[in-house]
Amino acid sequence: MSKLPVHVSIRSHRFLVVVWPLLALLACAALWIATVLRADAEQERAALQVRKDAGAYAEAYEQYITRSVGQMDQITMQLKYSWEHSRHPGLLEDLRRDGMFTDSAFQVVAVLDRAGIVRSATRPALLGADLSGGGYFSQHRDHISTALRVGAAPPQFGREGNVVLFTRRLDTSEDEFDGIVLMAVDARYFTSFVSPSTLGADGVVALAALEGRLRVEQRSDGAAYLERAAAVLPRRGSMWTSERGVRVVEGRDGFGDGRARVLGWRHSSVYPLVALVALSRDEAQAGAQAYWIESRDRAIVASFCLALLGLGGAVLARRAVLREREQDEVRRAYRTATESGNDGFYMAAAVRGRDGAIEDFRIVDCNERGAFFYGLRRDELVGASLSRIDAGLFGEELLGTYRKAMEEGFYEDDRRMPADNRLNISWGRRRLVRVGNGLAVTLQDISERKAHEVQLERLANEDSLTGLSTRHAFLAAMPAALARARNDNAGLALLFIDLDDFKHVNDSHGHATGDQLLKSAAQRLLSLLRPTDQVARFGGDEFVVLLHPCEGERQAASVAARIVDAFGVPFLFKDELHAVGASIGIAMYPRDGLDAETLVRHSDIAMYAGKNEGKGQYRFFDPAYSNSLNTRARLKQHLLEAIEADQFLLHYQPRVDARSGELLSMEALLRWRHPQLGMVPPGDFIPLAESTGLIVRIGEAVIDKACAQLAAWREAGVALVPVSINVSPKQFLRGGVQRQLSAALARHAVPASLIEVEITESAMMGDQDDILAELAALRALGVKLHVDDFGTGYSSLSQLQRLKMDVLKVDRAFTTELARSKEGKVFFQAIVSMAHALGMSVVAEGVETGEQLAILRGLDCNEVQGFYIARPVPPAEMAEMMRRRFLLEAVALAPAPQD
Repeated sequence: MSKLPVHVSIRSHRFLVVVWPLLALLACAALWIATVLRADAEQERAALQVRKDAGAYAEAYEQYITRSVGQMDQITMQLKYSWEHSRHPGLLEDLRRDGMFTDSAFQVVAVLDRAGIVRSATRPALLGADLSGGGYFSQHRDHISTALRVGAAPPQFGREGNVVLFTRRLDTSEDEFDGIVLMAVDARYFTSFVSPSTLGADGVVALAALEGRLRVEQRSDGAAYLERAAAVLPRRGSMWTSERGVRVVEGRDGFGDGRARVLGWRHSSVYPLVALVALSRDEAQAGAQAYWIESRDRAIVASFCLALLGLGGAVLARRAVLREREQDEVRRAYRTATESGNDGFYMAAAVRGRDGAIEDFRIVDCNERGAFFYGLRRDELVGASLSRIDAGLFGEELLGTYRKAMEEGFYEDDRRMPADNRLNISWGRRRLVRVGNGLAVTLQDISERKAHEVQLERLANEDSLTGLSTRHAFLAAMPAALARARNDNAGLALLFIDLDDFKHVNDSHGHATGDQLLKSAAQRLLSLLRPTDQVARFGGDEFVVLLHPCEGERQAASVAARIVDAFGVPFLFKDELHAVGASIGIAMYPRDGLDAETLVRHSDIAMYAGKNEGKGQYRFFDPAYSNSLNTRARLKQHLLEAIEADQFLLHYQPRVDARSGELLSMEALLRWRHPQLGMVPPGDFIPLAESTGLIVRIGEAVIDKACAQLAAWREAGVALVPVSINVSPKQFLRGGVQRQLSAALARHAVPASLIEVEITESAMMGDQDDILAELAALRALGVKLHVDDFGTGYSSLSQLQRLKMDVLKVDRAFTTELARSKEGKVFFQAIVSMAHALGMSVVAEGVETGEQLAILRGLDCNEVQGFYIARPVPPAEMAEMMRRRFLLEAVALAPAPQD
């Protein structure tokens, strides 16, 4: 071979000297340009990914918050319903024994009465505590809304005050404030739905109220804060006023620790709450920064070695890129599969046939938790094919689900597991994500949550005592029944049934007997109806029946009569008969209403109308009944206004010695002067005041007015005689009469000897120990005690002897019979003899004729009171009678006044 010419060789070397540096320079420039562009792209990708992650986590967290608060909403609603219809102090303890509130997240569950006193609680130490000072209590007391209220709880409800407070208003049957239901839940229950590894370093998950100052947050290091200075969440809530969004927050208006984060938020679709997730921007871009540093160093080395390595450097760079991509895929797969430490995770590789179709999957990795769910160990599950697991437990369903996830890239569902004793999970939430040629699978055990949901649904729809539908379930089913009737052009009948005298059985024989009676009543009611009819327990002793179909009033009346007759037969428990009747109101569809609310209201009105006319009967709805109730409601409103405006006044009726006619005492009688209605008869408003409970406030005012009048007469120089005050049964049984009387006597400087208290027989039919204690307290003040309207109640001789009353006032019905029959005198004589034997004076009420007075003198009656002596008079006329002192001289020849 001939050698190349020298100049050719030189030119070649020069060419190499010039070209190689030029090529190296160009290669270096290209390398640096590529390195910078890739670093920028990586940073862009990281920024985009962290925004997507923040938005996705915020959306998932919002769904979690909505579900969690929804559960609290349902629980407080059920507690409200249960308390308003039972008011059983042991309600929460009973529910706790039944499995509710056992989760450690429930710090406190309590029921407060209208004064803010804890009446029932899962924490015994709170019973009797006064919590009326809390803002949540006044908020419910001053606003009629029964909506759920969410806020931060005071420190007394949990560790370091990290507790979220859920409250709901309680109402009386007249929709008046009756207290609140309170539930304090550990704040971490709402912030622990993601693991620290998912949030990353400096990550924050938080819950904030759109209205109010509630903010709950938890950092990735596990620290949780509720409205504390250590919290890092931005104070400026205007950042998340829009319904959803993602933004970068940094600078002085940013997070409390000064770190820059990507903040994602979503407003709850149901509650005024916002879910917030903040991911560290620095951590999100750390990978991109590391990539830049690594690429820069590699470019520097390549710049020095490019002339020698050339193609080798390019190959190594390509391998490095491929290796980086593989590592990124591994990291993403690992992050997806291990989002929750308590969940099972699996890596399943697709097994493909010759045609590329997926024939099976093989478990290439899993954790011990995942293997435990299938009743296996990890080493037994890893390497197993899905078809082998599938055939034994799930059939072909599991393989089909995995194929679908591979096709769509993602699949998630809640699944009820087969009833197989090899499985250690009954309900699971599956999440399958395609990663390369396989799937990353997470399986979360939601068995306890599903069981709780089933229990809540059963409590909401089935009455635990009778097994009948609840009010909620019945009303929920009514629209469908009405729609069917409308489509079929058929009629319906709604029967509202109330058990007569049930309260008497419940009070006299105990709640256990009352519960047994309700169960037997439900069974008896079901036996009288068709399978197509719907029955529900609507309240304490109230039931509703929907007759579907119903051909008209005749059929509805036939069923109602059958129910009334059946409930006329007493119930037998423990060899003892208990008699309760049934009063029924009937509303016909479509005549009496087109919707459930109207039909229920009209049947209820008809039932009360029938009960007022006499128990144990049925009535069809009549619009006139509604007018009567409206009149009653207006009168109640006038009563409330009368109490506030002090429209009540007292008249006085004297009580004199039966023989001498000397004025010995007087009875204070309530009168109402209304600005427009004038003098309202006591018979029109006192029964309403009794039934609504307003008589308690009125009674307290009567005590004060009587004491004030005695003080005024004393200042005028009138020789005083005692005043007797009527105490209603409801006022007496509620207690506090002694305290009210003692305060009024001290306020007006009136001696106790000038006050006498009249109590009816019905007021003494409650708990004997409580009654004796209240009477002893009154007697200790120095006041005399009267049995009012004796003969109309149920008191016995032994009871009178135990109660040690001072005066027996015989009802006017016995006085009227004195001149009419011999038996009337005999009865009255027996009463006088009995009273004198017990050391009691006897007062005859309703004396209206001289003949009655003469007979009473002959029967040795001590005192008399009635129109024959004097009608009730205003204070000025009563003062004149006290000055005159002897009153029978003036009426001895006068005819008896007419009533």
